[in-house]
Amino acid sequence: MISVHLITGFLGSGKTTLLQRALASPAFANTAVVINEFGEVALDHLLLQRVDSDTVVLSTGCVCCTLRTDLGAALRELVDKRERGRVPPFDRLVLETTGLADPAPILFTLTADPVLRHHFRLGSVVTTIDAVNGGQHLVRHLESVKQVAVADRMVVTKTDLVDRARVDGLRAVVRRYNPTAPLFETPDASLVLDRLFTAEILDSPPRGGDSPSGRRAPLPSSGAGDGGDATDRHTREITAVSLIVDVPLDWTAFGMWLTMLLHAHGDDVLRVKGILQIRGVPTPVVIHGIHHLVHPPTSLPRWPTADHRSRLVLIVRSLPAPIIERSLRAFLRLVPPERSAA
Repeated sequence: MISVHLITGFLGSGKTTLLQRALASPAFANTAVVINEFGEVALDHLLLQRVDSDTVVLSTGCVCCTLRTDLGAALRELVDKRERGRVPPFDRLVLETTGLADPAPILFTLTADPVLRHHFRLGSVVTTIDAVNGGQHLVRHLESVKQVAVADRMVVTKTDLVDRARVDGLRAVVRRYNPTAPLFETPDASLVLDRLFTAEILDSPPRGGDSPSGRRAPLPSSGAGDGGDATDRHTREITAVSLIVDVPLDWTAFGMWLTMLLHAHGDDVLRVKGILQIRGVPTPVVIHGIHHLVHPPTSLPRWPTADHRSRLVLIVRSLPAPIIERSLRAFLRLVPPERSAA
């Protein structure tokens, strides 16, 4: 199956620049790219042939098509061209969203369409954040917050236009919404673009902090008492909740809990990501979801660290962390941390 990767980010955050750099790289041979308009990305010096008004093949081997209809129709047409030999075979697809897009409906299209789900599987979501204006975007636009919250990898752009203190401040704010995704910076000649768009959605297990109990460690606060950050209305609503479970999970009970949580509060669960120790399964199981959509679970060949505890991170809106933890422990019939410590 072909892995599909998203480039998302708010208006002017550098998505197109990142994509242009990727298209010029030999590492992106055998890649198809779906963009809004050819004119937005300078392709003339890379163009090898034009298949039709909507599709071109680049000298690097990339196939580019414009999104003139709905996403599902565009991807079905691209698959048809691939199968009929009108475009070269490709084993990876990169989709650039508009600056105001909520990535969740796009991801839902890929998994809900009965044709597409037989050809494509979800890869990584790469979000660009503008070092100059990104802080204000996060304050004023919920779309920007959602783009950061669902990211598998994040790229802070335009770092050469601001001082280091401002970049570090933005990184701290971004970490409040998404504490697990690897964070890169541009311009940076050492950035390996191919690593951004890999099929593996979990680079490392989510870290839950270093609380003494080791059971649950809340991630950075929602903004109360943080001085200047108190003006950020989104941080009063959106928080990252980290859960650590010491004993192997019962898969059925965990699945029931997650299903009921998303059924009742899916609109407010921006992201679920975790690496789980399942009873009777020797290797870790990775889960990954956005809103009501949960990707099929996958298994890693081995644990990435010596710590085999289950770690789950949820990025939620207006859902108190203690309620989420209590509900999980009720389903799993676990002893609460305070009683266990006793």
